[in-house]
Amino acid sequence: MFRNLLAPAAFIAAAIGLVGCDRPANEPAPKSASQAEFAIDYQQFQLENGLNVLFHVDRSDPVVAVSLTAHVGSAREKAGRTGFAHLFEHLLFLESENLGKGGLDAMSARIGGSGANGSTSRDVTNYYQTVPKDALEKMLWAEADKLGWFINTVTEPVLAKEKQVVKNEKRQSYDNRPYGHTQYVIDRNLYPADHPYHWQVIGSLEDLQNATLDDVKEFFRRWYVPNNVVLVVAGDFDTEQARTLVEKYFGEVPTGQAIERAAKQPAELSNSKRRYHEDNFAREPALTLAWPTVERYHPDSYALSVLTEYLSDGKRAPLYRVLVEDQQLTADVNMGGYESELAGQTQLEVQAFEGRDLDEVYAGIEKALALFEKEGIAEEDLQRIKAGQEVAFYNSLSSVLGKGFQLAQYEVYADNPGYVTEDIQRLLAVTAEDVQRVYEKYIKGKPYVAASFVPKGQKELALADSTVAEVVEEQIVNGAEEQFDASAQAQYEKTESRFDRSKEPAYGDPAETAVPTVWRDKFDNGLAVYGIESSEVPTVNFSIVVDGGQLHEQLDKTGVANLTAMLMERGTAKRTPEELETEIQKLGASINVSAGQDSFRFDVTTLARNFNEVFALLQEMLLEPRWDAKELELAKKNVTSQIKRAAAEPNAIASKTFARLLHGKDSIRGHSGLGTEQSVAAITMDDLKAYYKNYLSPSVARVHVVGDIKQADFHSALAALVKRWPAKPVTIPDPKSVSAEPGIYFVDVPGAKQSVLRIGRPAMSALSQDYYPAVFSNYILGGGGFASRLTQQLREGKGYTYGIGSSVSGDKTEGRFAIGTGVRANVTAESVQLIRDILKDYAPTYTEQDLATSRSYLTRSNARAFETAGAKLGLLESMSKYRWPADYVREREAIARAMTVKDVQDIADRYMQPDSMIWVVVGDRASQFRRLEQLGLGRLTLLEDEKRVEDAALSAVD
Repeated sequence: MFRNLLAPAAFIAAAIGLVGCDRPANEPAPKSASQAEFAIDYQQFQLENGLNVLFHVDRSDPVVAVSLTAHVGSAREKAGRTGFAHLFEHLLFLESENLGKGGLDAMSARIGGSGANGSTSRDVTNYYQTVPKDALEKMLWAEADKLGWFINTVTEPVLAKEKQVVKNEKRQSYDNRPYGHTQYVIDRNLYPADHPYHWQVIGSLEDLQNATLDDVKEFFRRWYVPNNVVLVVAGDFDTEQARTLVEKYFGEVPTGQAIERAAKQPAELSNSKRRYHEDNFAREPALTLAWPTVERYHPDSYALSVLTEYLSDGKRAPLYRVLVEDQQLTADVNMGGYESELAGQTQLEVQAFEGRDLDEVYAGIEKALALFEKEGIAEEDLQRIKAGQEVAFYNSLSSVLGKGFQLAQYEVYADNPGYVTEDIQRLLAVTAEDVQRVYEKYIKGKPYVAASFVPKGQKELALADSTVAEVVEEQIVNGAEEQFDASAQAQYEKTESRFDRSKEPAYGDPAETAVPTVWRDKFDNGLAVYGIESSEVPTVNFSIVVDGGQLHEQLDKTGVANLTAMLMERGTAKRTPEELETEIQKLGASINVSAGQDSFRFDVTTLARNFNEVFALLQEMLLEPRWDAKELELAKKNVTSQIKRAAAEPNAIASKTFARLLHGKDSIRGHSGLGTEQSVAAITMDDLKAYYKNYLSPSVARVHVVGDIKQADFHSALAALVKRWPAKPVTIPDPKSVSAEPGIYFVDVPGAKQSVLRIGRPAMSALSQDYYPAVFSNYILGGGGFASRLTQQLREGKGYTYGIGSSVSGDKTEGRFAIGTGVRANVTAESVQLIRDILKDYAPTYTEQDLATSRSYLTRSNARAFETAGAKLGLLESMSKYRWPADYVREREAIARAMTVKDVQDIADRYMQPDSMIWVVVGDRASQFRRLEQLGLGRLTLLEDEKRVEDAALSAVD
């Protein structure tokens, strides 16, 4: 589980050992010529209290990542007392004795941190942040406070409020989304009731509600102790100085009880189990199969990873060939491992097309597995899968946080921070025999758990012989939640220390923003190129961005750009879709083609050693599309399935409705890039060819490259492309938006456990002089995460939401101010009123302290602005799109330093007044519509169907 506001619901480690070979755990894998001794340099030492400390020095950027990994997750909990580890992931950010109210969040807002965050899995809880290097001592002081000077600050009101936040997270991530309870059903049936993986990481609403203050304090004192924690410092720092600071701040935290490693507890099934659930939010049936397998870093886990990717991913995959291409039962198949410390499982997920019987799907799965048994895995397929996993492995280590985080995971799971060397060797050593053997050992003919999730009223689509799954669904009861005063000051006796910890340490030597050196190139046809050389990892990332995208579409043919992009990935004139995909994967590369609202783009990642071969394939895709009729049919089915799913998903409904109301029916900006079921059905191959011919021109294209490649080498490759890609004039349309009238627009989703809110109005373009001042002004309102007023009042003050934020965004011609959140259904009206009050009061109550906090964060955070390859590409794309200089961050720093309280107030008065906004509410009409009416906030419109949305979008011009 992630704590951050808009993060995914399930915790996945930032970098895991993905593949390997079947050998005894103590036998080293053979070395690969390409990557025999890959390693992450580190220093390790232990304090007397048992704290395990790891240092990794990387001076490529003036930043330091600090993380604490506590070896406690949901597996350390007990039945009836679940969700405690995840609850502490939240609590540990709120307050400590020496940081005071706001804790690390308040400090992060000042020091330019990446946003202090955390994650919880079955086995560990992580707390982490990347900061400018001069804030290292501040971070060590703050992290030590979590362990030794925190638990006294947890009071009844604090616990009551955070229970509501966690329950809102559960509603948002599980209860209010299609298929959200699938993992709950799988794990309850795969593991017995006394197994620590029987329950979910987030716990149950009932257990959370019943947790007492004594319960949670007892849990903390048992598990959050130095001898159960790994501290990692990674980045640009002096190791001797850092060791002195670690000993100063952590050394006097008392050690805890001895903690033994838990014994492995693999799941065991004597018979298969079939369960079904009628899902309130599902439009299409879905089948998930789960088999017991092995824990993380078990020798067999490596070959299993190759097996699951081969079976499910890509044109050569048996499951894809049968279920997607031959029988056309689904648009996609997903299969992979869920490997933890004590046990593991392999899961296969198929979301079928609307109305398809899951017995058909199961029969197709059996047919595909029989195909694998007959064919096995070819050496060519084995090598392409390993090459792709090698690239993913390196990409996971591209930041200091990624490297530091991985050191901690290796220490916890493999008892060896240097396991990275063996991990990469095992990745490259998997054999075809390994893959076949693990299939026979864990999958072929073995018992499984099957979860059929079907739309309400369609249980006949479930797998035969399935019984009803036990799923706990919350009832919406207005006024049911307990009241609390989150502002109450805790009364407690302060924990002693050898020195005065109440004084925040000073900054170290200044951390200057390291703006990368950018090289530029330009060809005779006008194609501009921007590049940054970086050899931190042996990869190259580049993009070709063609302006236009969805803006070129006609309103009756929305979705053309998206389908054109999909078809350009599926084969060339020289290669079938399968041959193209295989060639790309053999090189350890990815080439993604996509269409956005204002651009059509090609994104490429490759191993540096394979750049020339990968670029040749990209050139072939760009200049010689295949236009495969069968692939168009499959792509249209895929897109139609996505459209159907979005029609029942509250967040997607809210986003679609908000866009239509914000831009108007007659602007393409108000329409989904996927199109509609009707428009997709009407699109022909000729439409795609016309789009390609008319709009993909180097005259409106920009190229960007970051990685381990010289400018001259990239120029040579691109020059060959330019010769074959003639320029032609293209005019980019600029459709004008006409917004609906301000007011509240309600969309009914019966039984919704949350109400999704989208609030906003048109604003300035990214080229406007107001743009960055507006970004600055929004920081304290809703752009500063846990430092913002929206979060502090709706989440931290009231417990109404798991996350809320506001943003200022824009392109070259227009922009918007927007707020987004999901709130507890039974406080929908209260949340709307509170957001309205916050907006109304923002300008008059903005202070000099708010100004100082914003200025500090928005200048200091630039120290980590260009750390990763993705961040560097973002810099290049901003430069090429908006004609900004390479050091435009310096200009923004100057704006930030010059801002005044009055400047912020003027921006807020112009762009952030509640009466000027469109308010979209997607929720349960039966329980919430009348309560919104009673607020008396003006116009309230019920949008019961697509026609009402269209009418509302037209109201501004009627």
